[in-house]
Amino acid sequence: MTTTSAPAPARLRPADLAGLASIGLAARKLRAALSALGIAIGVAAIVAVLGLASSSEAGLLAEISRLGTNLLTVTNGQTLTGQPAELPDAAPGMVGRLAGVAAVQDTGTVSGDVYRSPLVPSIDTNALGVEAASLGLPAVAGTSIAEGSYLNAATAREPVAVLGAAAAQLMGVDRIWPGERIWVGGQWFYVVGILNPAALASQLDTSVLVGFPAAERYLGFDGHPSELYVRTVNAPAVTAAVDNLLAAQADPENPDEVDVSQPSTALTAQADAAGAFDTLFLGLGAVALLVGAVGVANIMVISVLERRSEIGLRRALGATRGQIRTQFLSEAILLALTGGVVGVAVGAAATAVYAHAKGWAIVIPADAWVGGLAAAVLIGALAGLLPAIRAARLSPTRALWSL
Repeated sequence: MTTTSAPAPARLRPADLAGLASIGLAARKLRAALSALGIAIGVAAIVAVLGLASSSEAGLLAEISRLGTNLLTVTNGQTLTGQPAELPDAAPGMVGRLAGVAAVQDTGTVSGDVYRSPLVPSIDTNALGVEAASLGLPAVAGTSIAEGSYLNAATAREPVAVLGAAAAQLMGVDRIWPGERIWVGGQWFYVVGILNPAALASQLDTSVLVGFPAAERYLGFDGHPSELYVRTVNAPAVTAAVDNLLAAQADPENPDEVDVSQPSTALTAQADAAGAFDTLFLGLGAVALLVGAVGVANIMVISVLERRSEIGLRRALGATRGQIRTQFLSEAILLALTGGVVGVAVGAAATAVYAHAKGWAIVIPADAWVGGLAAAVLIGALAGLLPAIRAARLSPTRALWSL
């Protein structure tokens, strides 16, 4: 007596699985699209956050590289009694003698308020200040003239002013017209120029700059500098060596009353602090992915219930439980992967638009889009696993009752 063994079940190729999965999703387009939307939003948020963080960092590094890391600032600190200290008049000259120092420029804080005209209420100062400034300040501080011209040997002795970028904006001055004037310290000063934003010397942005001689003659300035801008030879070792000597060189009698800083370091720290918000947005992206996973699981559970007859027919025609399980799992993964691809595209587009508007290099790290797609596939697999197991466990006879 001979027995015949049952033929081995046909094996589903990846192309077959993809076709089956796409047919199942295409039959419920709107429901599938809404479920994929949650995945897309989550992935887009992750890609955009990581992309913007990388683009911002690239823009910052490019800006620091352009401005240089060899700028040091020296400011007057406080005395032992807590009163503002005073840098010596000779401080700029003494600092300029240090080996490794390429250029030194200085400013001095002048008492007096600034207004667009004497008709402006005295309380509306806009937090603007007056600074006496040396003639080579813009180049050393890392800025330049946006409109008009800067102070020169002649205008530095007259009631003439140059506005910082923010000061000009707050006062409504965007062009330099002949005879343009502002009210400084109770008298008119003619405006001859507007500075570009100073990334490494932001205090200049809200300042009105006048010449040292003019500040002494018209505004009662005592002539003492309050801040020195020191450019060293562009070598990290030289900058570090000069940094260690600046306080004692600027004020040999009271070096403890002198503050020395490196603006590029502060700028980098500021960017690191801003990057702390990335974690928040990544968390929001993870929540959106979780919501998307619930949506995928929901549509797959409903799909199993609605397709009981299809499952029973396929089982009656010879499909194994493993094939049914693989089919529904493939649908869940394809649904999530579609949302992930859309999310990567949206996140990359958002990064490109924002980075272009800010003038940054467009950087989308591989970790962002690869991680986004991997997260989508993983979520799809986890969300579709239970519905796929339920579909595979359906008895063919019970499933065919619904026919």
